[in-house]
Amino acid sequence: MNSATLSHATRQRLTGALFFSQSVFSAAMIAAFTLTPILAAELGGSDTVAGVPNTVTLLGRALAAYPIGWLFDKVGRRLGLSVGFALALAGALLTVWSVMNTSFIGFCAGAALMGMGRGGSDQARYVAAEVQTPDRRAKVIGLIVFAGTIGAIGGPALVGPSASFAESWDLLGDTGPYLAAMVLYAVGLLTIFFFLRPDPQQVSQALAVENPTEETDVPIRPLSQIFRQPTVLLAVASMAIGQLVMALIMVITPLHMDHHNHGTESVSLVIMAHTLGMFGLSSVTGWLIDRYGRLPLIVAGSTILILSGILAPLSAAVPNLAVALFLLGLGWNFCFIAGSSLLADALAAKERARAQGASEVLVSLASSAGSLGTGVVFNQGGMTAVAAVGIALTLLLVALLFWFNRFQQQRTPPAAPA
Repeated sequence: MNSATLSHATRQRLTGALFFSQSVFSAAMIAAFTLTPILAAELGGSDTVAGVPNTVTLLGRALAAYPIGWLFDKVGRRLGLSVGFALALAGALLTVWSVMNTSFIGFCAGAALMGMGRGGSDQARYVAAEVQTPDRRAKVIGLIVFAGTIGAIGGPALVGPSASFAESWDLLGDTGPYLAAMVLYAVGLLTIFFFLRPDPQQVSQALAVENPTEETDVPIRPLSQIFRQPTVLLAVASMAIGQLVMALIMVITPLHMDHHNHGTESVSLVIMAHTLGMFGLSSVTGWLIDRYGRLPLIVAGSTILILSGILAPLSAAVPNLAVALFLLGLGWNFCFIAGSSLLADALAAKERARAQGASEVLVSLASSAGSLGTGVVFNQGGMTAVAAVGIALTLLLVALLFWFNRFQQQRTPPAAPA
């Protein structure tokens, strides 16, 4: 691959394909999620199982993340991402069938397949980052996360019209969001398969050779050694705890609102505010990370997550929940993008796909644990108990930040006397 292949225009075109595919994937996931806790409680016969489909989604994401990362190295980023979209498409189809046939098991299986698709799609931010020079990685990661803004606006907005469309075809209205998700997954699959060329893996390898800041002759470290590195530990913890706290509060909010007699439109509004917090300021987040550093943004994200946990149980009114869920999304955004950037910095080019896939497994397992427990916690103590658990988990991340800062100070040699 010659230097022309590494032109700015080529990197922009690849980033554009990734941005568009992530936009439609996010819209599909959010449209499907909006009714999932309510349908889960109805199909499962109890509020306790409201978080189960989201849990199996995260478990599916964890199950697929490392194999898809392995596929990235074996067959390239384009085919690896295509496999993820195909799995999500199959999951949406199975979910439609399950709602029509009142099958809770099938509903959970469809959620698992969509989660497996997400296990590939979530790694698109790393694919975009590896075709950029190191000084632009945080910005492009922020840009790909910002693609979720399309989902934040379009996903919830699709719920009502898609339900009406399903009913016009003599289908249950609740299948509408999943039918819309099927179409969007198919569009994303076609975009990746036909337009993500040349393969970002080839561009990354050529860029690593041409860029003197990239180490191309270092041996590939085993995963056990990589994940003992303090910087990697903090990066993964920032992403995992942020995801866990977000899932804990977000998953149960639609059911919490349903118990207070809020309709579908109100639930969609709150979820829209949340997803706007997650994605809407991502480009600004990338700039802030490059301007002030990875660690200060993790500190800021932790603080915002705690504030969200304080606000969420204060009132069941829509404005209060919209603000609390917006802050929940924003805190996750800071922790997630800063942690992703910190992880990308800590890895050599040849070990990125494998290590980043493994990190996605850990992030998914952590958040699935929170999602599985949120129904139980809510059933025992309501939204106050859920928020209290979220705050406690965020304080663990704050403690880890203090440990990492102290570790860095101990490693820094004292200045030589003048």
